[in-house]
Amino acid sequence: MTSTRQNIVQSTLHSIKPKIVLTGGGTAGHVSPNIALAPSLEAEGWEIVYIGSKNGIEQKLVSEARLPYYGISSGKLRRYFSWENFIDPFKVIKGIFDAYFAIAKIKPQVIFSKGGFVTVPVILASWLHRVPIIIHESDFSSGLANRLSIPFASKVCVTFPETAQKLAKYATKVIHTGLPIRPEILDGEASRGREFCGFTKDLPVLFVVGGSTGSAKINQAVRATLDEITTKYQVVHACGKGNLDESLNGHHHYRQFEYLGKELADVLAIADLVVSRSGANAVFEFLALRKPNLLIPLSKVSSRGDQILNAQSFQSRGYSAVLLEENLTSASLLSAIADLDARRDEYVLNMQQSQDIDAIAQIVNIIARFKRH
Repeated sequence: MTSTRQNIVQSTLHSIKPKIVLTGGGTAGHVSPNIALAPSLEAEGWEIVYIGSKNGIEQKLVSEARLPYYGISSGKLRRYFSWENFIDPFKVIKGIFDAYFAIAKIKPQVIFSKGGFVTVPVILASWLHRVPIIIHESDFSSGLANRLSIPFASKVCVTFPETAQKLAKYATKVIHTGLPIRPEILDGEASRGREFCGFTKDLPVLFVVGGSTGSAKINQAVRATLDEITTKYQVVHACGKGNLDESLNGHHHYRQFEYLGKELADVLAIADLVVSRSGANAVFEFLALRKPNLLIPLSKVSSRGDQILNAQSFQSRGYSAVLLEENLTSASLLSAIADLDARRDEYVLNMQQSQDIDAIAQIVNIIARFKRH
């Protein structure tokens, strides 16, 4: 009887899945890598729960990925004066309590954090519960939320090799893993992309994307050159929400969209050249797809300068051309695109020689070290 009872207990224990909390939010860039990890984590037997802010973009993205979601109170650090800066510390304190009770209920074996200010309460609450914490930094330079959180982490995964050098005092924690890329971005079909855009095989395709914010200057420069640029390229332009120019509908060799969702992989499949901001997710997707790209990073006027460092790193390795926003004009854009096109094969060869590793496999292996049976 005792032996039978022990077998039942052991069988029950083995049937209980280990749990992991994924957290990250504020921008899609803090969410997409988490979602990219989810299928591999589930294949390894993990039960996944997501903790994000109650009103952030992450709730929509995570619900689309069909993952359980806990919303917590979250503040925000603003680099400008706002009365909300006096209120948000109290939101963060409430967020710590929200996260503490959520983690007590979930009982995870490990936390995986992608950054964004919503993660700070989660990290602090996890530390109070003595739950191991793994942090991933996408950008060349660490954001404030990750800088605050790193002392509490068991492991810190970084995307850029240079970042590991900058975090030398945490050398025992830091591992260069690269960035998890959404598997579906690699499965685009050119035939679907051409059909979606109404393009032919007669001219090469230039894909221009300005990001969800900060696209105005790129949009203006591209549209000012449109008559000239469409003599050489078919242009597909992701211009951002509310930025469509109705007067350009029907323009020969030009298609504009506010946003590309599931169609993005197919559009990238037909792209011969790309003009983009230099968020970490974007540049590593271009690298994985071997797409010659011109990066126009957000300036320090409207950012902390992380995109500039991302772009400089890729430029130094011969993966990308760079045009700084303060130098962006119609003439400089045309010149930079012409130079990119002339050196297209050189950029592709450099990207083919990249030693970047399978980030998803790397990170899943690191997480597995914290699995308890």
